[in-house]
This record gives sequence, structure tokens and C-alpha cells, in this order.
Amino acid sequence: MSGIDAAFVRAGEENRAAFIPYLTGGDPDLSTSAELLSVLADAGADIIEIGVPFSDPIADGPVNQRAATRALAAGTTVSGILDLVAKHRSRSPVPIVLFSYFNPLFVRGAREFAAQAADSGVDGVLCVDLPPGEAEREFAPALRDKGIDPVFLLSPTSTVVRMKEVAEAASGFVYYVSRTGVTGVQTELESELGREVKRVKRRLNLPLAVGFGISTPDQVASVARIADGVVVGSALVRVVEEHHQDPQLPQILAELAGSLAAATERRRRR
Repeated sequence: MSGIDAAFVRAGEENRAAFIPYLTGGDPDLSTSAELLSVLADAGADIIEIGVPFSDPIADGPVNQRAATRALAAGTTVSGILDLVAKHRSRSPVPIVLFSYFNPLFVRGAREFAAQAADSGVDGVLCVDLPPGEAEREFAPALRDKGIDPVFLLSPTSTVVRMKEVAEAASGFVYYVSRTGVTGVQTELESELGREVKRVKRRLNLPLAVGFGISTPDQVASVARIADGVVVGSALVRVVEEHHQDPQLPQILAELAGSLAAATERRRRR
């Protein structure tokens, strides 16, 4: 059983959805990122997503775009991200999923990257712009050979064919995008989200985590009723943006992450 598998099993046994926070690696710098990963782990994260900063983040909204810009300006590289993961794994068992665009990984070569990622302790990789059919040519098998889960996206516009491809190629979990468009905080969840999640789950044998736009404890609580995991990104990245020069940043992030983690407990909402 992989670390990701174990995280979902543990959450299910505790009658809650897995809490999956996201931060951009290297924002505002790698040293701060290392501290903030520990904060998220202590606050109740079951799995942590680390964004690999990229110059053209087409799936990201303004908050995450600015985070990537800050990280790149600070000199963050893929090697730096892998070192960050290694430092985290030396202190914490919380699994790590890299959230990346394919280009920064492709230039390393699929097998070289997979080997380096495994050595660093990466548990899963989600390439947002790599379709499962393309991934199966080399990248996904290279990850699986090293014990790393390839994670894929599904969305409200995904066809039955795409769902079948993802079901066959993915392991660990599948990430369901709660809306069309880019990442970012939203005030209300899509009205059809519950029905869509049920539709997708019927075609998967893996846990389904829902993300994109989920930002408050109330929204987390709503998604936790229908999904196996809840991903929160932009709301946490915004805290880093607004407080990255504030010595109280770790405490501020811990308070928000703790409230979000607590909201995944389904038995609190009978």
C-alpha cells in the first residue's frame, strides 16, 4: 500500500475526507516553504500538494500565478523542489504530490525525473497538461516503476472516454476539478457538483479528491460529504502572499489550515 493509499484509508476509517492542502514550492523562498510544509503537516494535512513553479501556468488563476512568479524570482528549480521534498520527508511521513506542468519534467527525461523524485520521497505526480493517453507512452510507466502514483485530472466536461482513460492510467487518487476555468477562490460551489461527483465516482476504483476554488471551512464541509478528499490551494497561497514578510506567517497559516482540516470530519455534520 502506498503512502497515498494509506492516507485515504486512514481518513475513511476516521469518517472524514482526506485534507489535501496546496502550496507553491519556493514561494516566497525554499527555506520558508520547508517551514510551511511542516506547519501544514502539523495542522492535519493527510497529503500535501507542492506546486512546481512554471513560467506559463495556464491552469492557474492570478493568486497561484503570482506565487509561481515569486518562486521563480527566488531561483526555485525542479532540483530545489526535490530537495525540499527530501527535507520534508526526513521530518514527516505526510505524503507529497507534485503538482506540475509537463515541460519542467519533460526536459529531464521521464526515467531520470522518476528516479530523482523517488529518491527524494515524492509519492505522486500530477501533470495538469499531460493527458493520460500521452502519459502512458513513457511518463506514467516510469513513475509506476519507481513506486510513484501518477495522478490525473477530471472535470465537468470530461467525457466517458476520458474517464475510462484516467481510471486505467491513474493510481493513488483522481483529482476532480470542481468547475471549468482556472484555480482561484470562489464564493459558492457549483450547484451540480454533488451529482457530477457521483457520476464520476461510479466509473472509478480510486479515491476522488475535489479541488479548484474550495477556500472556506463551510465549502470544505460540503465537499467532504461527497468526496474522498478535499484540495485547498489558492486560499492558503493567498495567506503566503499577504503575510510572507510577517513573522507570524506560520501561525496564521496554521490557524487557517487547522480550521479547514477540522471541517473534513463528516460525523460533525449529521
